[in-house]
Amino acid sequence: MKLKKEELKEFLDEKVEKYNRLDFIEHDPISIPHLFANKEDIEISGFLAATIAWGNRTMILRNANRMMSYLDDSPYDFILNHSESDLERISTVIHRTFNAADFIYFIKALKHIYTTQNGLEGIFNQYRTKDSLQPAIHQFRRMFFELPHDSRTMKHISDPFKGSAAKKINMYLRWMIRKDNRGVDFGIWKSIPPSILSCPLDVHSGNVARKLGLLTRKQNDSKAVSELDDTLRKLDKEDPVKYDFALFGLGVFEGFK
Repeated sequence: MKLKKEELKEFLDEKVEKYNRLDFIEHDPISIPHLFANKEDIEISGFLAATIAWGNRTMILRNANRMMSYLDDSPYDFILNHSESDLERISTVIHRTFNAADFIYFIKALKHIYTTQNGLEGIFNQYRTKDSLQPAIHQFRRMFFELPHDSRTMKHISDPFKGSAAKKINMYLRWMIRKDNRGVDFGIWKSIPPSILSCPLDVHSGNVARKLGLLTRKQNDSKAVSELDDTLRKLDKEDPVKYDFALFGLGVFEGFK
């Protein structure tokens, strides 16, 4: 499907309008941070929900809600003030290969970040460049695993410097940074401009992007993310990642391949 740039922008803008609305978040992992009002609760619950956002969406939501109940439905307070006995209650597999030991490490690492690094936003703002958050993702992952940990736990945070598209964390950053008046994304990290966000790239969005001529690279990897960034920023330099709604909606709801 080959459209001129103006036609393509118009087509995608219409799809953004259609899918960037509250009706669509009920069955999406972003519904988990929407349960909270406090900034730190939103960013912690969002990070944990995004971490397990692969596979069946019903299962993702069920397991993310179970994580919140382990955190006494007060993520920030639990992260800062939990005891070892609180952690001993976590004994079951959380979601597919994300098990109890992984979750316990994530709780400890988040406490470390909030007590020593000015929180999640602080790290991403410190290590971003003027046009990319991918170096900040790399640095965040390095800092997240500063405590003693099982090496297998590291697979749950991707590293764009190792070639990964880092889909889940790019999605999470969209939630935290992107701001409009639609009520889906939160826009609570005001220190970081939405113009440097990268589109969460997976099999659905990748296939749609290629069909529309937005992406030529065959693999869904960090190079493809960079190429898609360049293309989407030509369509809207201030808010390029709004087109994630269009690519996702076309792929998942409209079967556009």
